[in-house]
Amino acid sequence: MSVVLSILFQLGGFLLGGYLLSYGINLLSLRFTKSLGIRNKNDLTVRWSNESKPSLGGISLYFVFLFSGILFAIFYFEDHIFRDKEYLGLLGAASIAFILGITDDTFNTRPLIKLSTQILCGVIIALSGTTVDLTSSDNANFALTIIWIVGLMNSLNMLDNMDGITGTVSIFILASCLGTNFIILDFNTNFWSVILVAQIGALIGFLRFNIYPSKMFMGDTGSMFLGLFIGFYSIKGLINTSVNEHIPQWVSILITLTAMAPASIDTITVIINRLRAGKSPMVGGKDHTTHHLVYSGKTDKQVWLIFLLLSVTSGALALLLIYGSKHGKPSVAFIGLLFFCVTFYWLYRNTILYKPKEKV
Repeated sequence: MSVVLSILFQLGGFLLGGYLLSYGINLLSLRFTKSLGIRNKNDLTVRWSNESKPSLGGISLYFVFLFSGILFAIFYFEDHIFRDKEYLGLLGAASIAFILGITDDTFNTRPLIKLSTQILCGVIIALSGTTVDLTSSDNANFALTIIWIVGLMNSLNMLDNMDGITGTVSIFILASCLGTNFIILDFNTNFWSVILVAQIGALIGFLRFNIYPSKMFMGDTGSMFLGLFIGFYSIKGLINTSVNEHIPQWVSILITLTAMAPASIDTITVIINRLRAGKSPMVGGKDHTTHHLVYSGKTDKQVWLIFLLLSVTSGALALLLIYGSKHGKPSVAFIGLLFFCVTFYWLYRNTILYKPKEKV
């Protein structure tokens, strides 16, 4: 019991520290800037909010990531994290993703440059030793890792279209990764869980300013970094659970699908509808599942509450699936598949039934 309390105390400290640092940075950002990172000046045709607000939330997320690693190195110096190849890969790729986001928020980076940089982030993650281990081929796993990282960076970027949505969804994806770590390691902790907890705290601090009516946006600075960060942790904590616990690969895939349900369903829905309309999936617009919920009569706050409920459910189910699979009941994974299919059907059908009443 004393070991468990010690672990909870350590993680609680990093959670609180991440929250306070994030809250403080965001508060200072709002007070000391009036124009830096302002969005919606010239892109009201694709942005949901009609107000110009600073897109500075991603700065706090990145700095909490940096400081949590530094603090861990100070208090747990025997672990030598700055000699860890995986961490150095995450640090390098996350920094590049952060710079890409700032550049995109400031200059609207060209799509080819944006994609090339995202691919570079995926290559760095793979070369540093974190790969999707779903096949017997190293080359195939390397390629899958890049596709996964690039896909999540774009998915989180696309999901960041209404107040509070991306931050809320991200918290519960990361909570799924953290809970899986506890279940697999029998409530143990390590450096990776500490960094993850600090980031959850940072997201909670950011949401204080981002839940409707928001005072600031996450911006591409935040969504690019978060996509990279979640991509890394989902590989370690969700996709590769089959490697750690000899759980069937199809089960780990369904667990990942369940944890990622709100984000992946929105991305898949948007891609399908845009392709059906003869539009490029990469061009922004007010055609996300969140937007169509508003067209159906929901308020912005109600849409956030719906995605909060979906995120809580997907996170809880993901943990239930990994727990059941660890204890010899892999068939419970089909519960996650059912949840995904039902949620996808409801949200996709909603985009077909409800359209904007006027051209926006």
